[in-house]
Amino acid sequence: MTDAPHLRDVPWLHKGEVARLLALLNGDGEEARVVGGAVRNALLSLPVEEVDVATTALPEEVMRRADAIGAKAIPTGIEHGTVTVVLNHKPFEVTTLREDVETFGRKARVVFGRDWRADAERRDFTINALSAEADGTVYDYVGGFDDIASRRVRFIGEPQRRIEEDYLRILRFFRFHAHFGAGAPDQRGLQASIRARGGVETLSRERVRMEMLKLIVAPRTTPTLAVMAESGLLSMVLGGVAYLAGFENITKAEAALGVEPDAIRRLGALGVWVAEDAERLTQRLRLANAEADRLSALEQWWRVKPHPDIQVAHALLYRLGPQSYVDRVLVAWARSEAGAADQAWRELASLPQRWTAPAFPLKAADFIGRGMAAGPALGAILRAAEEAWIGADFPQDRAAIEAIADGAAQSGHPFPQ
Repeated sequence: MTDAPHLRDVPWLHKGEVARLLALLNGDGEEARVVGGAVRNALLSLPVEEVDVATTALPEEVMRRADAIGAKAIPTGIEHGTVTVVLNHKPFEVTTLREDVETFGRKARVVFGRDWRADAERRDFTINALSAEADGTVYDYVGGFDDIASRRVRFIGEPQRRIEEDYLRILRFFRFHAHFGAGAPDQRGLQASIRARGGVETLSRERVRMEMLKLIVAPRTTPTLAVMAESGLLSMVLGGVAYLAGFENITKAEAALGVEPDAIRRLGALGVWVAEDAERLTQRLRLANAEADRLSALEQWWRVKPHPDIQVAHALLYRLGPQSYVDRVLVAWARSEAGAADQAWRELASLPQRWTAPAFPLKAADFIGRGMAAGPALGAILRAAEEAWIGADFPQDRAAIEAIADGAAQSGHPFPQ
């Protein structure tokens, strides 16, 4: 960039909790700046979801100043200089400037300092090493301005060294490229990532999960995943085949339907063809139970297609619930021969926007009142009644419901007389 950017017109920097925090930490020989992603996103006119602050003040001083105004200060990573300051119920990570003296994978022995350049040079990518003062002045010590202008994600210094400090930076390289890059990934960074790809196997599954779920909802995910596949990285992460064509199609289907990109749905489109795939991804990425259930619900995606009888779609939506219904329909749509403009698929996928499945209106008491005994047989009768109600397309009038209950009760076993 020919002219250094300035954050003059960024409201969150000049008023509110961020401005109050910077005012608290500046002065009496200390300096504080906003650092990292907040500055990058502000320069790109993107939403800023969290704000991190760096300061010359030692952690104890940060806590003392917070305490002096009645703010809550939590020593969340005080051995590395990080204190979480809570203002008006909003948490901000405040980290003392530091330099890595020795690195051991993700761990490092650090010393605190007052050198903003040294602090910037220890970060991962140039676009993440920018800092901004309270007045909006932005500082760039590593070429981040030009890389933002070029939409280039580039390691600071020697890529191999940065990666060896923390192998998660391989996945972060691709994730940031998918979010902020344009064109092909930086070649030096790509080659270093390929050479060091074995290090991904040493990472915890939780950390890999975090990066992958962020990566697959990025704006330029498909071309980035294609490079990862060509490099042998994607199969290493997934432990199986990646279905890139279906993945690209589901991004188009989401856009056609007007729904937000969803990481678990996209993960299913990328890696789940049969039940075993869902089980493998659950283990490899240590997914939460709810996430695993959503992947498992995709197992019979191949059964889904537009049907002239709307009752078929109603029944599927009732059984799966809105979220898993949309997941399964969109994956089936993405793997069909229909394009994103297909009206029949669009109507099928958008059904939850027009119809809400009602609750099953019959209870055990309805059958006990008809002379049915409590026990396993009663459960079977309830299930049969529910199936009959679904088959009748969810009637709500009382006469139809009573007729279903009578029919189910007649097949049951009454109390002995």
